[in-house]
Amino acid sequence: MRAAIIERPGIEHLHIVERPESQPGAGEVLVRIRAASLNYRDNLVVVGGYGGRQKQEKLIPLSDGAGEIAALGSGVSRWKVGERVVASLFPDWTSGPISEEKVERQLGGTVDGCACEYRVFPEHGLLRTPSHLSDIEAATLPCAALTAWSAVASQGHVGPGDVVLTQGAGGVSLFALQFAHIAGASVIATSSSADRLARLASLGARHLINYREDPEWGRTARTETGGRGVDHVVEVGGGGTLKQSIRAVRVGGTISMIGVLSKAAPDFNPALVVMQNIRLQGVTVGSREQFEHMLAAIELHRLRPITDRVFHLAELRQALDYLGTGRQFGKICVEI
Repeated sequence: MRAAIIERPGIEHLHIVERPESQPGAGEVLVRIRAASLNYRDNLVVVGGYGGRQKQEKLIPLSDGAGEIAALGSGVSRWKVGERVVASLFPDWTSGPISEEKVERQLGGTVDGCACEYRVFPEHGLLRTPSHLSDIEAATLPCAALTAWSAVASQGHVGPGDVVLTQGAGGVSLFALQFAHIAGASVIATSSSADRLARLASLGARHLINYREDPEWGRTARTETGGRGVDHVVEVGGGGTLKQSIRAVRVGGTISMIGVLSKAAPDFNPALVVMQNIRLQGVTVGSREQFEHMLAAIELHRLRPITDRVFHLAELRQALDYLGTGRQFGKICVEI
């Protein structure tokens, strides 16, 4: 089978090679992977950016993949050959709160990922693909979509009448907008161009802010709520945006910390978090149980992921380079 291999850290050491096809053992299934998608973490993995928390040699990258069951190992009762499935980034985190043991194995990080034609998974590490989605669309779900779902639904408990602020047009932010919209919340979306803001409006954002033209967008977001502040911020920027997020959120509101896309050092007064009783929570993807809840919501609402470009496996280096530009609107995918 063909597979992408990072021989050792560095994009120049990423190659497409031929490897023997593995066979499933007891309690395992073999999946013919049809599509994968890229996340910000993948570029960090390629250069060994997670240090001892990732496999540093001969790693198959990409955490997110979808395809169909090709073969079953002994004792497998959950699946049938031919069923369409999507992989869980943390195969051992089936339910309950996060723990070190549950997230020790992570696809495309500590163990091989999905940038290959075939891969063996434990039967509990897969979920059924929603019937209305293509494999390309399904491949966008394991990391970005589930992270957004955890922020908005599982941990954020966003509901009708709430106001949610999203940042930019990356995968997590677009899924957060979509999930907030179907939950009955009002969304304030920020982006850097009029074209992107128009596209965000078409997805349900009711208030739009160009953060390049309005560097004090946190104050503007608060003004949009009549001075009260937003209920929930899906924070993907990190140090460079956290100050404005704190300005935007209401007293007693929530900021879900997901990404660190900006390189600027934090510039905010921690006392404001205390004085305003702000909940500042980290979000690390989610469990299989949360994944199942999200898939049920996607199926019910016939929600479709937003994809930007589709590359072939042989073009994985170009896909990762494109990811690094930050120009995408939605998810970057790889056809396998």
